Amino acid sequence: MKKDHHFPELTLNSNLDLTNKNIVVIGGTGGLGQALSQKMAALGADILVVGQTFRDQKTRGIRFLQADLSLMSEAKRIADAIPAESIDMLIFTTGIFAAPQREETAEGIERDLAVSYLNRFVILNHLAHRLGRDKADKIRVFVMAYPGAGEIGQTENLNWEHSYKAMPAHMNTVAGNEILVHYAAKLFPHFKTFGINPGVVKTNIRSNWLGNKKLLSGVLEGLIGLLNPTPSQFAERLVPILFAPELESCNGALLTRTEKALCPSKGIQDNAHINAFIQGSYSLVKKTKTAIQQPQDYS
Repeated sequence: MKKDHHFPELTLNSNLDLTNKNIVVIGGTGGLGQALSQKMAALGADILVVGQTFRDQKTRGIRFLQADLSLMSEAKRIADAIPAESIDMLIFTTGIFAAPQREETAEGIERDLAVSYLNRFVILNHLAHRLGRDKADKIRVFVMAYPGAGEIGQTENLNWEHSYKAMPAHMNTVAGNEILVHYAAKLFPHFKTFGINPGVVKTNIRSNWLGNKKLLSGVLEGLIGLLNPTPSQFAERLVPILFAPELESCNGALLTRTEKALCPSKGIQDNAHINAFIQGSYSLVKKTKTAIQQPQDYS
């Protein structure tokens, strides 16, 4: 995907001081989210991480909110618990890959869809009206997935209850996250929303796709690690990008870890398609008996 040549060159500060910055990382207890949380805490930020297992008890500046983000009821609870009015940044990083055979949560949602996209939809939709209400500057929301990959999503089989295939199912979460960026940037202009494509990084995110075969997963991640950054190296490069002043004029932009902009996936910005995906997401959430406000039409 070619880059957007209208995107400005970013000013990256290698000596960031994040003292007094309040940041929430959804999925900050492992992988890329944990690495970002650790890096920003080391620069002075106060970090609230959301996830299942806290691993940074001894890291100064990181607090923990436990949640099972495969459940929409939990996503709504977390949205209510986040001090959205006073935070400076919200980062979504939680994600897995779809399993070889369809997995379903206790609420009846295909597990990858629930973990990698639908909880983000619930959280952002539910707290959008509160985000940055007590802040003079507009806050930034970053949605990490794989935007610009050319995926637009299949609204007619969103929950993969028919003809399940692992990789197409995962690509629906990729499309959903890019759609969420376009949707939020247009309908919630009181904060700035961006998509982040991290590229390939050595983590354990692919283990579920491999059927949790530890040996195979270890070999694959080892090979990936030979040519790609570690999570800490990724965070070192990405954090200055998140705070680049030029992003103020780039609401809805899609970025890589190397500060380059991506063009939106072809066809994904069609108003009718975005609206169908968002309303389909809302219908799935309703089936879980989780009460959230119906999203606005995208037109």
